[in-house]
Amino acid sequence: MSPTAAVGLVASREISTRLKSKAYRISTVVTLLLIVAGIFVLKLISGGGADSKVGYTAATAAFSAPLTAAGKALDENIETTQVADEAAGRAQLADGSLDALLTGDGRSVHVQVKKDLDGKLANVLQMLSQQVAVTQQVAALGGDPVRFQAAVASAKFIEDPPLEQPYDYNGQQLVLGIIAGVLIYMSLLLNGQSVAQGVVEEKTSRVVELLLSTIKPWQLMAGKVLGIGVVGLFQMVVIGVVGVVTALAADVLTISVSAAVGTVVWLVVWYLLGFFLYSIVFAALGALVSRQEDIGGATMPAMMLVIAGYVIGISVLPSDPGNTFVEVLSVIPVFSPTLMPMRLAMGGVPVWEAVVSVGLVVLMIPGLIWFAARIYRNAVMRTGAKVKLRDALRAA
Repeated sequence: MSPTAAVGLVASREISTRLKSKAYRISTVVTLLLIVAGIFVLKLISGGGADSKVGYTAATAAFSAPLTAAGKALDENIETTQVADEAAGRAQLADGSLDALLTGDGRSVHVQVKKDLDGKLANVLQMLSQQVAVTQQVAALGGDPVRFQAAVASAKFIEDPPLEQPYDYNGQQLVLGIIAGVLIYMSLLLNGQSVAQGVVEEKTSRVVELLLSTIKPWQLMAGKVLGIGVVGLFQMVVIGVVGVVTALAADVLTISVSAAVGTVVWLVVWYLLGFFLYSIVFAALGALVSRQEDIGGATMPAMMLVIAGYVIGISVLPSDPGNTFVEVLSVIPVFSPTLMPMRLAMGGVPVWEAVVSVGLVVLMIPGLIWFAARIYRNAVMRTGAKVKLRDALRAA
């Protein structure tokens, strides 16, 4: 049997076994349902209306326009509506139709709420009260409050062009980046662990001895990695496509279709690169032990690298997408599979950085294949106590 045929035979067996697995199908369906449900829940809670609804009486009508303008200045969308009188306004406060009610004689800002005053709305009202105080002082000094307010509104500083043009990060792209990182992280851990578990199962059941009488160790390892990788890729594509299509159809995701498709494409690319980078190592480390309960300890060094990249990404990138430290780490091969897809989904990654990160991972994989194949070949037939890594590398 040729090497290609041997690898293909092992890979097809892995694909067939895992696609027929009830656990695999249930987990895929549950993940899809959770994603779709999450998208529609996000649509429901995001709403799209005003942040606060404020009522005013005829006496406080003059505060309506300044209140709305002050809200815009503080990035708060405030909707104002006139009530018949204070009694009608209090009734609307009681039934939740209004968040606040402006009362008084119109010479100072008085506000009434049902229970607690929202912090953002309180900031807007504070700004409004300061504007009222300034206007009253200008009028008392004999000035024209209207001209004064117009002069203040038109005053602005002149900003010179920056030395480096900043990238305008879109909020939805930031969310997509985090989701991409989570999917990559989960896929690497789950599928990488599946490779290690499969190696130990065959080693424990002595199936590996039968297989290695027909094919070479590296062919068995390569076929197992390839088969599980194909199954994981199928799952990743389905989840990514269904998630993006649902979000676009529900108008939760309003970025361009090309940007959304680009995110899915990069997700697939980095899943493949990350999976082959780590699964080869997981297969070798799994060959060092003979019991399922020992897998976690054997694969911990590789898992820690995956976890470290993921934790750094979700901790730093949402608040600082252009962080230099993360930029450097995202080019290093062991961190690239978790960090680079996040940055690419967020946007603003120079082309050379994306090319270098992909190239370094591609260059590293052949070296890992040689390294892992040596460990696998020397350890997979040895049962009982855990094989030391040094012994597996040194064995003939």
